[in-house]
Amino acid sequence: MIRVLLVDDDSLLRAGVRVVLGTAGDIEVVGEAADGLRAVDLAHSLSPDVVLMDVRMPGIDGVEATRRLVASQPGTKVLVLTTFRHDEYVWGALRVGASGFLLKRASPERLIDAVRIVAAGETLLDPAVTRDLVEHFVRRSPTSTPDPRLDRLTDRETQVLRLVAEGLSNAEIAGVLVIAESTAKTHVKRVLAKIGVRDRTQAVVLAYRCGLVGLD
Repeated sequence: MIRVLLVDDDSLLRAGVRVVLGTAGDIEVVGEAADGLRAVDLAHSLSPDVVLMDVRMPGIDGVEATRRLVASQPGTKVLVLTTFRHDEYVWGALRVGASGFLLKRASPERLIDAVRIVAAGETLLDPAVTRDLVEHFVRRSPTSTPDPRLDRLTDRETQVLRLVAEGLSNAEIAGVLVIAESTAKTHVKRVLAKIGVRDRTQAVVLAYRCGLVGLD
């Protein structure tokens, strides 16, 4: 059973999300919070698998709440809820460890799938959509920052990270490198472990921030 904590200052939205998730036999809503501070407290006591986190809230916003959760509970995944695709709060949440974001207007089916994907430790979004968000905000701060974590990678692993950042799936990476998909998956897992990130979304953010992948 996937345990979910709902965090949003809109009680009607929380009620709607609870109803939608209640239709999935493998998902259980274990708690609700209307602000970031309460979200952190409940996450510590309830240990949910996934936190559906609004980013624009009074008091401690979703970015700060995500930062605290990621630091204290690495096993809990944060899925950001937003009204806008290009939301600077979302960019901030991704930078501090959120596993992806979901538009609030997403369909019920997409919401359920998103929770399952994040709970499984995978990237929520179509990688190209995540890349689009990252590019939008990296363009506003184009100076790349070197990161010593990239020095840990072999040439092949650096190539794999670049392909991940360009939005390729494991199957597509396998096609480019002419290797088995299982081998590509192994390479990706090894890269994530070496650079110390939680998922592919975080790898994309790192690759752009370090200038490993350039902007058109």
